Amino acid sequence: MSVTWYECKVKYRKTHDTGEIKVTTEAYLLDAISYTEAESRINEEMAAYTSEEFLITTIKVANFSEVHPYENSDRWFRSKVSLIAFDEESGKERKTNLYMLVQANDVKEAYDNTITAMKGTTGDYTIPAISESPIIDVFPYFTGEEEQLEKFNAIEKSEPEMENTLEESDNI
Repeated sequence: MSVTWYECKVKYRKTHDTGEIKVTTEAYLLDAISYTEAESRINEEMAAYTSEEFLITTIKVANFSEVHPYENSDRWFRSKVSLIAFDEESGKERKTNLYMLVQANDVKEAYDNTITAMKGTTGDYTIPAISESPIIDVFPYFTGEEEQLEKFNAIEKSEPEMENTLEESDNI
């Protein structure tokens, strides 16, 4: 199942580092199945994010094929990746562009993270462009099953340790 990403621009009053309050418009990315769900989700996320009133100015489908968050990174970069395929009929190379959103601290790190995200790709590709994105934060869709799966995996990993502890205590 492919994910549809929506870019939502939200206008609200924000307190800056200097202490002054200014009206700002910021872009956020979230996945949803429709514009209606995207609007509902951005309302929920922004209500938790700010106590001020806010206005959703834009909701549009973003053309990102993949989103790759990385820990200890604070900015989002748009990576243009050109997949190269050889067309046997015409004898020419064909390029298909896809766009990825990659989290990093600078352009070099964004390039390295794009290379990491493309690991395992069997075809040839190039990265012709990387630019900083105006997106402030990404809100992926979670069903709650992810947390249950993590808890199950944690329990499953701890069970062999418990068995080893029991075996050691039996030997004493």
